[in-house]
Amino acid sequence: MLELFSFGETGWGDELLQGFGVTIALAVVTLPVGIILGFLIAMASMSKNRWLRWIGIGYTTIFRGVPELLTLFTVYNGAGILLNRLFGIEFSPFAAGIVSLGLVFGAFSAEVLRGAFQALDKGQIEAGLAVGMRQLDVFRRVKLPQVWRFALPGLGNLWVNLVKDTALVSIIALSDLMRMTQVAVGFTKKPFTFYLAACLAYWLVCALSEVGAAKLETRANRGIRRA
Repeated sequence: MLELFSFGETGWGDELLQGFGVTIALAVVTLPVGIILGFLIAMASMSKNRWLRWIGIGYTTIFRGVPELLTLFTVYNGAGILLNRLFGIEFSPFAAGIVSLGLVFGAFSAEVLRGAFQALDKGQIEAGLAVGMRQLDVFRRVKLPQVWRFALPGLGNLWVNLVKDTALVSIIALSDLMRMTQVAVGFTKKPFTFYLAACLAYWLVCALSEVGAAKLETRANRGIRRA
């Protein structure tokens, strides 16, 4: 059985490793896109401007309610065809995966960040303004560090979900881990062996991510006195 995972012409190790790299790259590139988008949507949903507030709430309602797979098909087929017809640009499966997963991640992270902003102690903000700090300084030195600390557990969970959701992109022929696993199964007719290996690979990434998230939470909470 180990010969199936060897490298070279006799095994599938190099194909699976290449697919694993595509999966990690897709998740890593999507993460900052989703966080930045989530931050903007969170700010919009808390805005005093009614139109911005409606846009923020509408965005999170739509993309949290629509299945990720449907979002992926809509972006890949809809946006891909539009870009091709208007500008002659080929919309790659990798780009479609980043956009679609980023849109979904942004919707969920927006709610996490909005909750973190609402958990801030208003007294600290008022104290910062009272000592002459500008709004930008209050945001950078008072709000942002605490929002990061409050949001970390939720964002860590969303990252784990993002890693698992990358498997959906295999539907649009991106050569990720799931896609290459399906190809290997088709050639060897050994579904249990290869799907089990893919499960272990995804589990390993998620397990390491949870360890990393726990260390980030510990670092973010340093100096915080527990009640």
